Amino acid sequence: MRLRWGICTAGHISNDFVVALSTLPSEDHTVAAVAARSEEKAKHFADKHKIPVAYGGYEALAADGSVDIVYIGALNHVHLPLCKLFLGKGKNVLCEKPLGLNRREVQEMIDLAKEKNVFFMEGWWSRFFPATVKLREILAAGLIGDVKVFNASFGLPISSVERIANKDVGGGGLLDLGIYPVQEALMVFGEAPLSCKTTGTLTDSGVDETTATTLLFPNKAVATLSTSTVVKLPNEAEIRGTKGQIKVPCPFWCPTKLEVTTSIGEADLKTELYEFPLPKADNSFLHVNSAGFRYEAECVRQCLMKGLKECPTACLEESLQAAEILGSARRDVGYKIPADDL
Repeated sequence: MRLRWGICTAGHISNDFVVALSTLPSEDHTVAAVAARSEEKAKHFADKHKIPVAYGGYEALAADGSVDIVYIGALNHVHLPLCKLFLGKGKNVLCEKPLGLNRREVQEMIDLAKEKNVFFMEGWWSRFFPATVKLREILAAGLIGDVKVFNASFGLPISSVERIANKDVGGGGLLDLGIYPVQEALMVFGEAPLSCKTTGTLTDSGVDETTATTLLFPNKAVATLSTSTVVKLPNEAEIRGTKGQIKVPCPFWCPTKLEVTTSIGEADLKTELYEFPLPKADNSFLHVNSAGFRYEAECVRQCLMKGLKECPTACLEESLQAAEILGSARRDVGYKIPADDL
């Protein structure tokens, strides 16, 4: 099955997604069309990536019969209207994280996808890296025992970036960065938390600046998640169990390494390092380890070949859970947007 992609928006993330697709066999993946707000921008993107069709505006992409699935790489605040447009036209959709600004928006998208009987998925690309696949295998095998503690941080000095500073587009650290430690915690524990508490600070524009979130899970397990848009944090994840621990070094959200320490006796420890290099591409990426988008894209193709409407590795129920956690965290620190009142 050759999956024909339509690309919605022509920004940096869309660039990296398309370049990552180029590392996969052309008989499996191709880009059929791209759409941007302006035809000029769409044509420039199409010329750069040798895409045959460029649209100014998104309606034409939604109506293009040569497109099997649409990848949405737009800003947070337009995920809902764009998903409704493409899902409403019966298109399969892969939308970048965070899927919606709150749980209500996510639920609205999911309901429409189910009504139209199409594939729908949030772009949690982290889960498809070979390193993350190995991580899940280690957890499933019980090599580090019962997981009791998960720690992750994601902080970068990006507060001056327009999309981060602007509340109107769903800015802030929680929605942009915080989704990564949240989805990782949900993956590690495999269930929704019992409680969520967040403390933090706001910027002058009213979006979150630095936050610390504590999640309590069943089986007396705790996750602590930190984000910041003003300082660089360790940007790694640590999973501690009763028989060992796993460290996912920076950048944990697009990992290529694992450090696994297990007990081999009453006092002895054994540490193994796993490395998973990424393939090279002919064109340039704009963000770290973006070749990893290829694993997410191929998983989507496999799901569609099997007739699935959602991906078991990044299911829609977890997207709802993540939206609930992020919404709770925003409420705790006083970051409110108009969409919360609808």
